[in-house]
Amino acid sequence: MSAPDDLSALWTHEWARADWTRRDTLDALARGGLAALFGAGALALSGRTAHAADDETVRIGYLPITDATALLVAHAKGYFEDAGLKVAEPTPVRSWSALVEGFAAGKFNLAHLLKPIPVWMRYNNKFPVKVLAWAHTNGSGIVVGGKSGIADFRGLAGKRVAVPYWYSMHNVVLQYALRESGVTPVIRGGPGPNECALQILPPPEMPAALAAGKIDGYIVAEPFNALGELKAGARMLRFTGDIWKNHPCCVVVAHERQVTGNPEWTGKAVDAIVRAQVYCVKNREEVARLISKDGRGYLPMPADVVIKATTDYGPAYEQSGAIRHRDWAASRIDFQPWPYPSATRLIVEAMGKTLVEGDATFLKGLDPDFVARDLVDDRFVAASLKRYPEWPGAADPVALTRQETLSL
Repeated sequence: MSAPDDLSALWTHEWARADWTRRDTLDALARGGLAALFGAGALALSGRTAHAADDETVRIGYLPITDATALLVAHAKGYFEDAGLKVAEPTPVRSWSALVEGFAAGKFNLAHLLKPIPVWMRYNNKFPVKVLAWAHTNGSGIVVGGKSGIADFRGLAGKRVAVPYWYSMHNVVLQYALRESGVTPVIRGGPGPNECALQILPPPEMPAALAAGKIDGYIVAEPFNALGELKAGARMLRFTGDIWKNHPCCVVVAHERQVTGNPEWTGKAVDAIVRAQVYCVKNREEVARLISKDGRGYLPMPADVVIKATTDYGPAYEQSGAIRHRDWAASRIDFQPWPYPSATRLIVEAMGKTLVEGDATFLKGLDPDFVARDLVDDRFVAASLKRYPEWPGAADPVALTRQETLSL
């Protein structure tokens, strides 16, 4: 069996294949908005079909990536029940489009989404989503073929790179790095000699596509970078957390009706997630085993892949150039729930400079300060941090502000 076939075999699970059969329809979300999937009545979803938004049972939708770790650990350790909530078995889906659809249609009342997605949903599609907390920080990287000779972002000129979703931190950070390196990102045609062609590819397909030579690199959440390194001959070009210091990637979201109509439920759910993040920071290897297929099976990757994805940030990466800011004291992935307003503002500003397919005119005139106030409801996580003071800075208001740092 070839390497691409071996990688694909990791995804033969029944649950992983179900959502993938509808990929073409679901990916229309990223191109044409929610209306592309639901038709002209899409906006009525906010009032009629968000079934889970009225459900007392916690119903989690997630991609099988480390971005979902806090939600999965809260489920596995019984933290939702400890908080007084009923919780269903988390539902894995295979693409961001499928997760957006499931959340929008009311299948899930708690989910993790890439930070730019709620911005797009709320201000382009008028969907009443609320960000409650950060799910994690860092946790992503860009890998290239191990024998490609690509040493930096300038080496991506004339190459093709996959991103998981147009409205993603990955697309934002990659295009920033390309521009800073004098390479022009393009999303149609090409690439020309000084261009890097970007395409959407769901995370499970990326390692196999790289191994088969269909793409020259990909930028994605863990553990698909670690999987690529171990199974697809990939080499880490750069960690995203070494470009944007301790950046948000995924955030925890809920329907606004749930947040405003049932604040007690919302507070308990956030309590469970904050408690889980504290546990994750203290027990990284144990947590990696827990969520892997050798543990509870939330992720279909073996423990060695997930452990590498959550802990391996060693000197070899400095020698290769994947880490250039060791003084930032970052980790390959980290967990902290506080949604820094400065990061939200930066994301909105950066989205306005980032190429995407579809209509992005909603970003013109969108005030970053307004989005930081309107999109995020930090009341619940602020209360949770007081109940779980193990998180550094929880009792210090000064620690709840920061200045964003981006540097190649």
